[in-house]
Amino acid sequence: MAIVFVLVALLVLAVVVTANWYVWRRLFRDTTRGPGLTRRAGAVLIAGGWVLAITALVAERSGAPFWLQQTLAWPGFLWLALSMYLLLAVLAGELVRPLLARFLQRRDRARAAAPEAAAAQTEPVTVPGGAAVAAAADRRQPAPGGPSEPPADPDPAPAAPAGPSRRLFVSRVVAGTAAAAAVGTVGYGTYGVLRGPRVKRVIVPLAKLPRAAHGYRIAVVSDVHLGPVLGRGFAQKVVDTVNATQPDLIAVVGDLVDGSVKDLGPAAAPLAQLRARHGSYFVTGNHEYFSGAEQWVEEVRRLGLIPLENARREMPHFDLAGVNDVAGEDEGQGPDFAKALGDRDTARACVLLAHQPVQIHDAVEYGVDLQLSGHTHGGQLWPGNLLASGANPTLAGLERYGDTQLYVSRGAGAWGPPTRVGAPSDITVIQLASKQA
Repeated sequence: MAIVFVLVALLVLAVVVTANWYVWRRLFRDTTRGPGLTRRAGAVLIAGGWVLAITALVAERSGAPFWLQQTLAWPGFLWLALSMYLLLAVLAGELVRPLLARFLQRRDRARAAAPEAAAAQTEPVTVPGGAAVAAAADRRQPAPGGPSEPPADPDPAPAAPAGPSRRLFVSRVVAGTAAAAAVGTVGYGTYGVLRGPRVKRVIVPLAKLPRAAHGYRIAVVSDVHLGPVLGRGFAQKVVDTVNATQPDLIAVVGDLVDGSVKDLGPAAAPLAQLRARHGSYFVTGNHEYFSGAEQWVEEVRRLGLIPLENARREMPHFDLAGVNDVAGEDEGQGPDFAKALGDRDTARACVLLAHQPVQIHDAVEYGVDLQLSGHTHGGQLWPGNLLASGANPTLAGLERYGDTQLYVSRGAGAWGPPTRVGAPSDITVIQLASKQA
């Protein structure tokens, strides 16, 4: 097993090194005339970016001093996103490169052919008597008393090049465009996260919901990921956005934090301001188990949220249940559906809070009407959605599994790079609809 791990690690390392060498080559080596400062600076930039990224990840997971985590997180995590989009942009440039080279080649040929075509269309001078050659010679003779024509240089010096070669020019255009596209993509994706999540509204009909609960609103908050990058200010934005929707109930469905209560307690403090008619509820996500789940359960309880640890509450018109995340199994605190749902009245509608969408299969078995989840981030960074889709039954949005519906939020924050591309953050307001209304 250890040998397999080492081989996989070496393979991953080889892929990463090769990819970064390729990016360096296209952005720095192919755009310069020879070894020099630019190439060395490019190598330092790429290698240094990865050193910062790896150090930031290690510092976060090892519980390094929080000030050090914050210092490393911004440049390190942003480099992860930027390096990925630099690679994608440079790969896309391979499609453009031959087309641009061909276009420039044809343009240069057309420009070179233009004077020849113009000369060919010039009418020859005719002299009576047919002495065209002599007349031409006479025209080259200096006029009496006039200046004589200087003799032709028998060994003219070659003309200086007008600019970079066509190949170098193409490399610079493609590299510049790729770098601008990558920086612009990461910049816009980071702005989208820092400005705060947008509200998304979804109507979900439930067959067992009584008429009196028609229009009941549940604000779903997932994957806030408070940590070295997203701190107290971001938490306040989330709270203000949720409260502005005036929900009947607030469901925080995991991955609230990336760090200890000691480091992030002040950042999470605004959660005490959450307001809903029937209260705020919380279930653990996998990242809580990386950060001290027991301590965070007690902290959110102190802030006024109600943890549902494999537990159920009977609301006025439906049952609200919550199960622990599957990551808790390693600590003996995994999900227990029997404890949360085993003895309930199945004639009542049931809404389940479970962090990961993969828990839907147990929810179906226990007759849950609606499961609310997060975890996927919607992929967060395109094309990460392709990987996330393969690992989760639903990537984002509402889907039905038998008689059970599953809603997956893209989440309010971001993990690692504070950046989202193709997967905007959201806080979803679920409006329950009664079929009897």
